[in-house]
Amino acid sequence: MQTIDFSPFYRSTVGFDRLFNRLDTLTAQETKTYPPYNIERTGDDAYRISIAVAGFTNGDIAVETKENSLVVKGAKPAETADTKREFLHRGIAERAFELRFQLADYVEVSGASMENGLLHLELKRELPESKKPRTIQINSGTQQPTIEDKSVN
Repeated sequence: MQTIDFSPFYRSTVGFDRLFNRLDTLTAQETKTYPPYNIERTGDDAYRISIAVAGFTNGDIAVETKENSLVVKGAKPAETADTKREFLHRGIAERAFELRFQLADYVEVSGASMENGLLHLELKRELPESKKPRTIQINSGTQQPTIEDKSVN
């Protein structure tokens, strides 16, 4: 795999450190194929990550978010001598895994559920009020004359 050296950009730009750090981490990541997963858009600002976790229980999986990253880890407890199983064919991989996802700004995990061997992570983008577009009313510089009701009693 080719690597790209971004160091010339570091010395000729100001304020783009975060962008180049992200590009460095993207090029350094290896392609993860286990466990398989889907990323889908379920609404304008809603997403779902579905991960195939056959053989794992809720206690075997940990979901963590920190800053703009989401980490999903899975590991089965070690088998003891009395729970040792003998397989004639082993097609369901129960090996440990760690998946990392880079989240965009203001994307938060809103829920997680497991059904039919799939772990579903619900994500939602919620912009803070200060980042949402707003309409500014334009006032004129002169006062508009108002009509006053001066009825005679």
